[in-house]
Amino acid sequence: MTTDALIYDLGDLALQSGETLPDAKLAYKTYGELNSAKDNVIVLPTFYTGSHYRNEGFFGPGRALDPAHHFIVSINMFGNGLSSSPSNTPAPFTAARFPNITLYDNVRAQHQLLTDGLGIDQIALVTGWSMAGCQSFQWAAQYPAMVKAILPFCASAKTAEHNIVFLEGVKAALQADSVYDDGNYATPPIKG
Repeated sequence: MTTDALIYDLGDLALQSGETLPDAKLAYKTYGELNSAKDNVIVLPTFYTGSHYRNEGFFGPGRALDPAHHFIVSINMFGNGLSSSPSNTPAPFTAARFPNITLYDNVRAQHQLLTDGLGIDQIALVTGWSMAGCQSFQWAAQYPAMVKAILPFCASAKTAEHNIVFLEGVKAALQADSVYDDGNYATPPIKG
């Protein structure tokens, strides 16, 4: 398992909300080689709380996703601590002031990385687990001419009500922590 990542500078990124994320960055890592036809690209975004190195368990020699045959681009979502996040974005967007980021924003930034940064104009497959699977659906909706296939697993195109309740429970635990301070942590929450 490796934790090294490349950083792609997106510049000031206009968000779906109308806000701008200044000096936005995407962390990513590639595995395998891009073939001459550039048609062996697999996009593997990260899942909630995941990172590119945690995605390494989804591929390997002799497996369906094999770096010997595919050019795998594992892209870290905004907010995961490696790409632009509340913990690494300068003021005024630190901590609780970090802007709301949507799947649309993540996929648009990933598209910019792939097209402008890596010179890719077609994707054989976008796949991922959980929130990465949700990004697979978003890729297909946002860039249907570019994406040949998607394989979301343990994901849905719309968040189910029971999942929203679960996420609200996690949020409530964090908000109950004595150091919460409306998300402006001076120390990490350990009781919530």
